This record gives sequence, structure tokens and C-alpha cells, in this order.
Amino acid sequence: MTATPARRVLLAAPRGYCAGVDRAVIAVEKALEQYGSPIYVRHEIVHNKYVVQTLEKKGAIFVDETAEVPEGSIVMFSAHGVAPTVHAEAAERKLATIDATCPLVTKVHKEAVRFANEDYDILLIGHEGHEEVIGTSGEAPDHITLVDGPEDVANVEVRDESKVVWLSQTTLSVDETMETVDALKQKFPLLVSPPSDDICYATQNRQIAVKRMGADADLVIVVGSKNSSNSVRLVEVALGAGARDAHLVDFADEIDEAWLGGVTTVGLTSGASVPEVLVEGVLEWLAQRGFEDVELVKAAEESITFSLPKELRRDLRAEAAELSGK
Repeated sequence: MTATPARRVLLAAPRGYCAGVDRAVIAVEKALEQYGSPIYVRHEIVHNKYVVQTLEKKGAIFVDETAEVPEGSIVMFSAHGVAPTVHAEAAERKLATIDATCPLVTKVHKEAVRFANEDYDILLIGHEGHEEVIGTSGEAPDHITLVDGPEDVANVEVRDESKVVWLSQTTLSVDETMETVDALKQKFPLLVSPPSDDICYATQNRQIAVKRMGADADLVIVVGSKNSSNSVRLVEVALGAGARDAHLVDFADEIDEAWLGGVTTVGLTSGASVPEVLVEGVLEWLAQRGFEDVELVKAAEESITFSLPKELRRDLRAEAAELSGK
């Protein structure tokens, strides 16, 4: 008789919540505790279906535009950041605001403003339509050109090739970004790099862990939502690292059992906006199908934390009432 090959799960570490997401989610929960519902949130606080649904049940109301928030209310801006025009819209509508922008995104915003003030052409590497890109572009719209991948480089024009700098959306794949940077440097040899690497530490760490397990995995499952840029990138990184197959799921019940055909090793990770309970659900689903042996694939230790938005230390309900004259 032929022995059945051992089935195992390679579990990536780190995975799931990064410091910026943790801060943003806690900020919504604290605001609801402190001020009661409703707390309006402009766009999804983070790109995860489960997190948004959970916060909605607690009293958060997610809106697409600031104009949807009633005057005299509290509105929170998501972890992806917003353009200055959005802050102006909120002031015009007499809204009290809580800014939950990830501090690493805020850093990119400040770099954009500084380079624009020095009259640089700023080449922003990122995906068109992503909320983070919209927010960063809004900081210096007259100076920023979006570069959506290396194939976009041929179309880029600048005023002065000696004053060009690149910045990046924080949630891209490291390899993807550097491929675009290399293409830009070939076209603009004097291209300036930002003072520090703008790819988020959490994005890098999660990608490194997936690369380490990708070649050993027949199948990689990434837990995350389809609108989560960093989660989508993890699927691409897994395939690039040698995984035979890779899929993105929000929940365990989205896994197709057909994916397990001929599979003895499953790699498992989650995007930076995914709570651990969803990973535990997938581990349980896999264990029920014989994948009980779990090995940790560790790429880095993460100890970074961010303090909560300063606005949570004020009485925003009173502030909102004063703004609206109530």
C-alpha cells in the first residue's frame, strides 16, 4: 500500500493587522464608546469586508462622500488618507473630524508637499483610483504624475529632468515598485529617491514571508478582500515565488475544495487589514480536511505601534455642536 503524503500548513508570520490598521479600527471603536453612534466614516476605514460589517453593527456609518454626512456630526477619515480638499469640505459642512490616516501614509503626504514646495516633478508610483493615491495626489496636484507600473514609464514627461523625484503608494509589492523605479531611472538618470523607503514595513514583511513559503507550497491561500491592494499583491507574490496555485478569500467558506486536488502543502497568510479570527477560520477548515500539521514561517518581528488620533482626546460632540451652531 502507498502511504498517504503528510498534509501540512505553512503559516506566514507576520500576517494580518499592521500597526496602521490596528490604530484605525481601534479609533472607530473608541469614538463609538466615547461619543456614541453614529460615527460617520468616509470610505471603508480599512479594506476588509468583515471589519466594515463588524463596525457597522456597532454603530459606524460608512459613506462615500463627505457631503453625505449631516452637519454637526463627527466624521472619521480612513487609514488610506484624504486630500486637503476633503478636510476643506468637512470644515465647510461644520463637521468635527477624526483623522485615522496611517502615519506612514501621512509621511508620504508630507514628502509630496515638501518636494512640491521645492518645485520638483513628483512621479507617484501607484494604482489609479486607489484611495491612497487619490489622497497623496491631492496634496500637490500640479506637481504629481501617476505612474501605474513600468509600462506607464514611456508616457511620462517632466519639465526639468534634474528636478524629478519618485514617491510610492505604500501597499504595492516591493518588486513591482522597484521594477518601475528602475525603468524611471533609465529614462531620468537624475531621478531622486525619497529620503526613506515608502513601501510600508508591514507590506514588505508579509511579502517576504510569502516568498519564503511560496516555493514549498502547492497552494497559497491569502485571506483578504478584493479591494485590498496589499492582499491582492500577496497572491501575485506567492505565484511569483513558485506556488503552483494561489487564491484570495474573505472567509473560509469561499475556499473551493477542488483547489486541494493533489495538494499536500498549503501556505496561509492574510493581508494587513485582516483580523486573526478569519485566519483561524481557515485553519479550522483545513484541519477538518486533514491539514492539521501547522508550521510557522517567520520573516520578521513586528513591534511598531502608533498612538491613537489626537482628536479622540477632545470632546468632539461639543465641538460639532458648536461648529453647527446648535
